[in-house]
Amino acid sequence: MSGNRDAPGNVDRGDGGSVVREGATLAVGRDVAAPPEATATALRDTRRWPDWSPSVGGVESSDRYVETGTTGRVRVAGAWVPFRVSSATRLRWDWEVAGIPATGHRVERYSGDPDRCRAVIEVPLVAAPYVPVCRRALDRFAALVEGE
Repeated sequence: MSGNRDAPGNVDRGDGGSVVREGATLAVGRDVAAPPEATATALRDTRRWPDWSPSVGGVESSDRYVETGTTGRVRVAGAWVPFRVSSATRLRWDWEVAGIPATGHRVERYSGDPDRCRAVIEVPLVAAPYVPVCRRALDRFAALVEGE
């Protein structure tokens, strides 16, 4: 893997993507050339998850745009599993999949740059092998959002 290490475990890929340890999670981030609000709306849109997430093959949800308490199910590796959004704000949401706390999702603003932001997926340390999937997901997500 190419990139610069600025602290143990922190990797900047040099292409706007990075992995940074934040306590008990790894924050997998990707710069997005789109406004933060539009990026966050796309990230919360359950209908679009299969378009960018390599691990989500389908979604059935009580809400199109996740909110605290949104429930549904996702198809992962051919099996349907239930999910529940445990918390959500305009720029952040967390969920449980099959009753287990899963990834967090957030959008960070860049001060003074309203047309650019950073999308981040937070991965629990125990799920570190999932980081490459999150990188691929964020690359696909950025391509979709930037193409609009």
